[in-house]
Amino acid sequence: MAAASPSGAGDLPRLAEDLLGQLQDNFQALAERITLRMEEMGERIDGLQKHVADLVAEAGIEKTQEEPRH
Repeated sequence: MAAASPSGAGDLPRLAEDLLGQLQDNFQALAERITLRMEEMGERIDGLQKHVADLVAEAGIEKTQEEPRH
């Protein structure tokens, strides 16, 4: 096994570089998925806000905070 160690040690920088490359690729893919999910959630929140605003307008309570004070 002593003979295999020197040649294996020479491959170590390349193996480490390959591993770091894979980690970077995985991290990039994860970041893209997270960004996509955040955009989807933002669109859903916008849709919910619109629906709530429509319901409030339908109910006629749109300006409850702007009622005149006595």
